[in-house]
Amino acid sequence: MLTFRNILVVRADRMGDVVLTVPAIRALKKAFPAARVSVWLDASTRPLLQGLPFIDEILCEDKTRGWPGYFSFIQTLRRKQFDLAVVFHTKRHTNAACALAGIPQRLGYRNNKNGWLLTRPVEDRRHFGEKHEVEYCLDLLQGVGVRANDLSLELARDPAADAWARDFVAKELAGEPFLAIHADASCDTRLWPASSYARLIDSLKGRGLKIVLVGRREAGDCARDICRQVAYPVVDMTAKTSLGQLVSLFRLARAVISNDSGPVHVAAAAGAPTVSIFLRRQPGINPERWRPLGPNTRIVLPPSGQEVRVDRHSRVISGAFDAITPEKVLAALNEILA
Repeated sequence: MLTFRNILVVRADRMGDVVLTVPAIRALKKAFPAARVSVWLDASTRPLLQGLPFIDEILCEDKTRGWPGYFSFIQTLRRKQFDLAVVFHTKRHTNAACALAGIPQRLGYRNNKNGWLLTRPVEDRRHFGEKHEVEYCLDLLQGVGVRANDLSLELARDPAADAWARDFVAKELAGEPFLAIHADASCDTRLWPASSYARLIDSLKGRGLKIVLVGRREAGDCARDICRQVAYPVVDMTAKTSLGQLVSLFRLARAVISNDSGPVHVAAAAGAPTVSIFLRRQPGINPERWRPLGPNTRIVLPPSGQEVRVDRHSRVISGAFDAITPEKVLAALNEILA
């Protein structure tokens, strides 16, 4: 039987991907309870996992230093003397770093991103979108004999961020229930129009719910566009929260409405009732792979044939961004609020 004492998990990409790897990290610790489990993250996602009981250490490459920082980080990995690397973030530089650090067992996906450097390569079928990303992550662990089926998500808690969120709701929202709306996404092909969000927000008049817009700095234009179009007052918190504060805010929200984007997974993992708007359904970028997980989550899809379709460079081929109506999103919201 395989045994390991010092495991490195590699998930140095975006927040949604990190959240959906948590069940696999937890399963690794359960399978090898005596092992030390470290996770290589991008520094921006550290608040999501810092303090989870099955993670012993979080490591972050200093990307501001360029190549010197990268090779310095490889030396750090070498000094740690890991005996297993589980590479979920399959990029050339992550696979190369694990090999150059001398980690003897390297599990990951067989692909053209230096997959030949892995000692335990696994066929990469994620682009078919046949399963959820969480299931793909758990399946990868079978490469070291670990079988698990617990898909439940969890996030770290930050007491300071929780206190900030409680104070924000008390002072800025007068303690009233609120909806958090995330109208942003890292790819423009996932953006439900600002006009549709505005119509949705105005339809909530009389429901006794405050509306809070959240998102990264780049979402500012979209948030301002929504604010210009609504008659219903909203609180624009775009680019005004840390990631830890966003998690805490989601925990207090009556519900979260979001495009198909990383924060929707953060919201679901935080336990918030969640509605996710999916414009695309092609294999690999479909809701079967990327829907939010949780007991009180819903997805909203366009009518058949009106999905946004993209080519391999994420350029739009066909589809209508406004094919999903505000009424359809409102119906999903009513279901989770019932």
